[in-house]
Amino acid sequence: MTDDSDAAHAGTAAAVEHVAATTDDLADLAMALLAADSQNPPGDTTAAAAVVRDAMDGAGVSVADATVDPAKPNLLFEIPGERDLTLLYNGHLDTVGYDASEWTRDPLGERATVDGDDRIYGRGATDMKGPLAAMLHAARAYQAVDERPPVTLAYAVVSDEETGGDAGLPSVVDDLDADGCVIGETTCERGRHSVTVADRGSIWLTLDATGEGAHGSRPTLGVNAVDVLWAAVSHLRESLTDRPLDVPAEVDAIVDESIDYYAPIMGEQAARDTFRYPTANLGEFHGGDTINAVPERARARLDVRVVAGVDTKTVLADIRECLREHDRVHLTDVSWSRGTYVPVDGPIATATAETAAAVVGERVHRRSATGGGDTKTLRNAGIPTVEFALGTDTVHARDEYTTVDALAKNAEIYARLPATFARAHDDA
Repeated sequence: MTDDSDAAHAGTAAAVEHVAATTDDLADLAMALLAADSQNPPGDTTAAAAVVRDAMDGAGVSVADATVDPAKPNLLFEIPGERDLTLLYNGHLDTVGYDASEWTRDPLGERATVDGDDRIYGRGATDMKGPLAAMLHAARAYQAVDERPPVTLAYAVVSDEETGGDAGLPSVVDDLDADGCVIGETTCERGRHSVTVADRGSIWLTLDATGEGAHGSRPTLGVNAVDVLWAAVSHLRESLTDRPLDVPAEVDAIVDESIDYYAPIMGEQAARDTFRYPTANLGEFHGGDTINAVPERARARLDVRVVAGVDTKTVLADIRECLREHDRVHLTDVSWSRGTYVPVDGPIATATAETAAAVVGERVHRRSATGGGDTKTLRNAGIPTVEFALGTDTVHARDEYTTVDALAKNAEIYARLPATFARAHDDA
């Protein structure tokens, strides 16, 4: 081990010890973020951004503003490291909405002991103001012990994630340069731990059907557009879910891990079908104007998902071929994206999974997400990205909460990760 490695190890150990000794400071930061209402819509995160600025100013870190919408600020800053490697931490400030009348706890932050757990309640506690607080606290720890982390730590704290808006990460991604990234989305549920190393591709379809009108008492004189469209949608879904996906060899390990992770949650067969075949959800179906008339028009919208590594365009070609059998049904709008992934044995996946496993003392799966998110934006920009945070199964739920134990373990993992990432990069 070189002198530089010894110094980096000592710096990491000191930062980890500081994290362990300042759990209440971490909890206070999480509570301050929760107290800053940032529901999206409308998505005003100025108060939450001010909490971040104050926390980092107090740690002696200069924060840059990278904002395109004054109500939705984005904050960028760095902690210089010992090596010419950069690890990016990404988190978002906005939350989904809530109806306070449905909550039994304060949605703007409440700490309570329940069933022996020291809990922090609030909208965003687990998605993702709690994990964001842990990321920020890891940066504060290195500053507090006056040690440089083994690699440079870059931070992108963004807005507008929950609605997929353009004012957040998409507006700053071109300014980001990192060798790996962790997004602090909660990736653990029902006591099972994971790092998401992939997302799925999507095809969003709008189908319009035309019929011929007639009186509802004489339906045989018309052509019912609802019936026409339902037949096409049923045929399409059946053909898609019977179509095995051509998964590249390098994604097979991710698929196997994903099936293993989700099998206890959704059942073995459902987990296999989710990743080995396309899924097709009928999200919208509209037709007809009145009960006593044969409808002349109907519209449906479907959400088709395919595992990373699959050429989405080949699945779309199959969809078009299937619809050729339904001459009254037309594909009037389509948008699509390809799934993205990082290798399960690549530096960022290995470092995050191994660091988390060492802290929690349990297996950490390396799996695909069932949907997609900001990971896709970062991976498509050339930054190898994973998601990881400990939390609870209350994402977007009423009485959302995290535990102080989860916050502390997250902060420890984020503080340890720079050293593990540096070693994994050397071994790659």
